[in-house]
Amino acid sequence: MTEPIAFDPRSARHALPLLVAGQAQKEFFVNEAFARIDVLLHPAIEGEATEPPDSPSPGECWLVAAPASGAWVEHDSELASWDGNQWTYCAPCEGMLLFDRSTSARIVFSGGWQRVSRPAIPTGGTVVDVEARAAISAISDMLATLGLIPPS
Repeated sequence: MTEPIAFDPRSARHALPLLVAGQAQKEFFVNEAFARIDVLLHPAIEGEATEPPDSPSPGECWLVAAPASGAWVEHDSELASWDGNQWTYCAPCEGMLLFDRSTSARIVFSGGWQRVSRPAIPTGGTVVDVEARAAISAISDMLATLGLIPPS
């Protein structure tokens, strides 16, 4: 006798719900998948917080900071998105990139959420090279414009 094939009802990378043959109430699974895709496709967060805002607007997405409280308990480091009725939680995966609207910078998940800080513009030294300092400042400004480092 052969063993039945084990089927994981969620996708491997983002745990999106998958349909199985003969499944009842398919619309619930499809709608959950769409809600998660809405969060994960070009994710942008309002900011990072330990508890949900009092009156979130539909579509708001937050990075849950530790220690999470309220409706976000046990969802540390996850994305929490409000759809107007409930919070949808998405766990991060290695390489995930977010845009933080509160700081106008990107955050990457690499063993945890990593933020890049803006480098200091050089000052002092024994030889002052005005052109080199201007070039470094311009590079920093361009990286900030692209959202790769904070604006200031």
